[in-house]
Amino acid sequence: MDLADLQFVTAAVDAGNFARAALVLGLHASTISRRIARLEDELGLTLFERNRAGVRLTPSGQTVMRHIRRVLAEVDAVKAAGHHNGLGTTGEIRLGLRMPPIGKPLGDLLRCWHGRYPGVSVVQFEMHEREIAAALADRRLDAAFVPSFALWPHAAMLPIYSERLMAALPAKHSLARRKALGWKELSGETVLVEGWGESQAQREFFASLLGRNVDFQSHAASKQYILAFVAAGFGVTLAAESQAELGFPDVVFRPISEANASFCVNLVWLPECEEPVVGRFVAFMRDEAKDRGLL
Repeated sequence: MDLADLQFVTAAVDAGNFARAALVLGLHASTISRRIARLEDELGLTLFERNRAGVRLTPSGQTVMRHIRRVLAEVDAVKAAGHHNGLGTTGEIRLGLRMPPIGKPLGDLLRCWHGRYPGVSVVQFEMHEREIAAALADRRLDAAFVPSFALWPHAAMLPIYSERLMAALPAKHSLARRKALGWKELSGETVLVEGWGESQAQREFFASLLGRNVDFQSHAASKQYILAFVAAGFGVTLAAESQAELGFPDVVFRPISEANASFCVNLVWLPECEEPVVGRFVAFMRDEAKDRGLL
């Protein structure tokens, strides 16, 4: 059975005779008649009653026609899905995140992407850098946003935006009265950091700023839990400016007056990935970051 035969039957039904159907399709009426007759032989039934006025579906033909229209509709749906997926305007992005996409500029970038491509769903996975690297390699993730200090060797990455660092202090801490702080003021504090086993990238980054003699305490927890411990008076931490925008109960955020109090957030992905939607996502983030002057 040829898909074209089903299209010929549909054209004949819509036109009412083989001659008009052939005219619509740009074929000879004899071709339409011959192909439909061959299909009737294959099915073992007569699809059309033929007379001088034209053609009309038999009762059996009407039953078969319902299935033919359903098949052709599904074929059209397959073509449309292929077209849109090929353009990268539909589908799914499995996005890994080292830090939640709150505040500016990441929240704005994702909001803009969703407004431009509402047909693409973005499924988020909060992971630390080792989990993200493994998930990308196993193709469980399509892309991820990772701070520069948490990048692994040979990662395919694209710098997207820069974040300023803020000091997060218990509300009643003596340093909370200061309008801004430097590394020297924070170096004598217990500094709480996120860390998982061998994944201590954040502690190493903070140590490069504060010095290695600082009392660091690693917790296998997200930044929200770290901030909860800060609020309880267990120590202080450093947070991204976007994280400070939302605030946290009993925690005070203060800017750090040091030139190096910042880090870059990068988009990482597998360059060999051939999914059009992933390529469009990477290109969109690159162009938006450039247009907005985020770096």
